[in-house]
Amino acid sequence: MRAFWIVALSAFITVPAGVADELSAGVAVVDITPPVGYRMAGYYQERPSTGTLDPLYAKALVLKQGDRKVALVFCDLVAVPLELSADARSQASTATGIPAENIAIAATHSHTGPLYCGVLRDFFHQRTVASEGKDSRESVDYSRTLAKKVAQAITEAAAQTEPVRLEAGTAEETRISFNRRFHMKDGSVRFNPGVLNPDIVRTAGPIDPEVGLILARPLGGGKPITGLTVFALHLDTVGGTQYSADYPHVLEESLRKELGSSFVSLFGAGTCGDINHVDVKSKERLATAVIGRHLAETVLAALPRLEPVRQPELAMTRRIVDVPTRKVTPAELSDAKARIADIGTSKLPFLDAVRTVTTLDLEKAYPDQVAKLEVQVLRLGPDHAAVFLPGEVFVDLGLAIKRGSPFKQTLVIELTNSIPAYIPTKKAFGEGSYEIVNSRVEPGGGERLVEAALELLKELKARR
Repeated sequence: MRAFWIVALSAFITVPAGVADELSAGVAVVDITPPVGYRMAGYYQERPSTGTLDPLYAKALVLKQGDRKVALVFCDLVAVPLELSADARSQASTATGIPAENIAIAATHSHTGPLYCGVLRDFFHQRTVASEGKDSRESVDYSRTLAKKVAQAITEAAAQTEPVRLEAGTAEETRISFNRRFHMKDGSVRFNPGVLNPDIVRTAGPIDPEVGLILARPLGGGKPITGLTVFALHLDTVGGTQYSADYPHVLEESLRKELGSSFVSLFGAGTCGDINHVDVKSKERLATAVIGRHLAETVLAALPRLEPVRQPELAMTRRIVDVPTRKVTPAELSDAKARIADIGTSKLPFLDAVRTVTTLDLEKAYPDQVAKLEVQVLRLGPDHAAVFLPGEVFVDLGLAIKRGSPFKQTLVIELTNSIPAYIPTKKAFGEGSYEIVNSRVEPGGGERLVEAALELLKELKARR
């Protein structure tokens, strides 16, 4: 298969004028669907899969300009843990020569993918082994297999780069996304308080209606080869027990009807930590197919308005930001260890289940009470940039990056390389509710990531 743009991060790559227009790209798609019966992610209960609605993929892109190569992978997964991204980066670097720091791996955040990491997976796995002597739900070592397949996708993409020209732009989509946090009559802020709830006063935050688009065509012209769509909307629209890539699958199928069956649609999750598809003013719930088709309509309508990316000039950099994590008291840890056995049952209410898993994860993943979070920033050309962030980031933080960016267009993509869970704003920490209980970071952590991103964007804008 063939490819296009976007990717990764090498400390301040500067492209000589003689090769500034010579851009090549490669794309590869590898199936990462687990065996049927493997546990599924996304909820606080054991949920074995029963089939496949549509396959899950790792879609890798490699961009080459002169002797510079970078790579980005979009995976149909709820999240990408640091262990996976480090392993896959290392394998891909060995195979291709792309520096590991020049590779970024993002999850689309599908809630109908595998539960293959984290405290909840470990608990279910250990409980099954203790009772049955083995874990029949994990017939394969999925984590190890997944790292190999992500590296394989990068390797295949690197082997088939071809010259491309890029087009970029934005569109607006307001029909399918809604802020899910609300001020209530009792003074509280609640997430997902239910449709037509008479106690709702107003939403607690905005949405980001911008659809960011990058398109690649063969250098000699013709139909687009591939394209990236970035939009801020949770991928939790399918439900059930069958694997699915959620609405990005519908988006790709819809785009292929117009752009050809070989077109590869890439999807990057915008900052949607507090954004979902539920309109509390209506009893009608938006179906996955409707969401995907609406997004495809918006993308297709915008294609004639896209502008060429002039003077492609790749540069990418990154920064590791030390973000304090929440402190866990001995009493909280003891309580969580006692209550984990009731996960997924009526004995443990939803927010208590969230608190239990969060507490155990904080103790396991962040014993030093510091999360080392990677912020990556790409310059595609003098007018176009992209920011890659870890975790489920609140929309206000992504909007702050876009407002402060010195570039004409800045894409902001979350859930890259590690999973510190939710990254709320300081304001949201004061309001409480689910995302706050689920967060691992201290208040102000999100603002630190914004500050780092803006500093890196300004540095890249100034370096020519």
